Amino acid sequence: MKRLGALGSVLRQLGQAVVVVIGSTLFLSLLLRLLPVGLAEIYAGGFDEASRAARLKELRLDKDPVTFYLLWLRDFVAGDFGPIVSPGGGTTPVADKVGSALPISLQLMFYVQVVALVVSVPLGIYTAYRSGKRSDKAISYGLFTASSIPNFVFGLLLAVFFGVTLAWLPPLGYVSPGENLVEHFRTMILPVASLAIPLIATYTRLLRADVIATLREDYVTMAVSKGLSNKRILFSHVLRPSSVTLFTSFALNMGALMGGTLVIEQLFTIPGLGSEIGIAIFSRQFFALQSYVAILAVGFVLFNTLADIAVGFVDPRTRERRRA
Repeated sequence: MKRLGALGSVLRQLGQAVVVVIGSTLFLSLLLRLLPVGLAEIYAGGFDEASRAARLKELRLDKDPVTFYLLWLRDFVAGDFGPIVSPGGGTTPVADKVGSALPISLQLMFYVQVVALVVSVPLGIYTAYRSGKRSDKAISYGLFTASSIPNFVFGLLLAVFFGVTLAWLPPLGYVSPGENLVEHFRTMILPVASLAIPLIATYTRLLRADVIATLREDYVTMAVSKGLSNKRILFSHVLRPSSVTLFTSFALNMGALMGGTLVIEQLFTIPGLGSEIGIAIFSRQFFALQSYVAILAVGFVLFNTLADIAVGFVDPRTRERRRA
């Protein structure tokens, strides 16, 4: 029965993934056909009649919108993400851009989440333990202010102050870890901080609330009566059951980070997927944009699925609720 319940959960997640990907990409595909300037004019407007017809056939723009979408979806599932079409008529596979840009974006998101968790977990436990004290109020007010400021504003402030005024860190550019590891981390500090500060505020406040609630449980009172140290109670008995909301928020924010990197990567000239999406929008590479949206949708659903699995391990009670 347990295996059937787990299989049913996986199948539900796969069904959600299919619905999200098809829904988002189909909407975008149909929306592109409603542009004031049609795709045929964008990609074949300057060609003669014979070349125009060949161009439209090559790009499948001679098909009706539904057929065009189904053909694109078939290719996407097979790993063909479509072309990036140059004005002169040449094409470059979108997969080449994804292969070079996606690892950089994932790298950035990994750094952001690690920094956010390393800072917010001890901070959340401390503020919960000091609930109502001056230090808790000061930290809580500061976190509330930080959570209300967009990450691109943090990025601009950090780039100007640390990159331009003090010249401590490079305000722009990206260096791969294989090229120079020290310079790699130096170029990543500002973009990581820009995205991590709002997350630290969110994670700390969520963990603080859950830790305060857990400290009121009977088994914690019993642990205190047995004379266990505060450190052991907080980290052995309180942290794990208080981490369910944190883990869920962690996974959901991986999807949100995909959107956040769109601005931050362009702000700091990091050649990730966010920068490629920006380039696709401004250069009207709509075929590439459709594939990028599908990749983001798949990633968002994947992270949500991993969140459910992680929460099940952190708090087995959630698995019992799903089976009930």
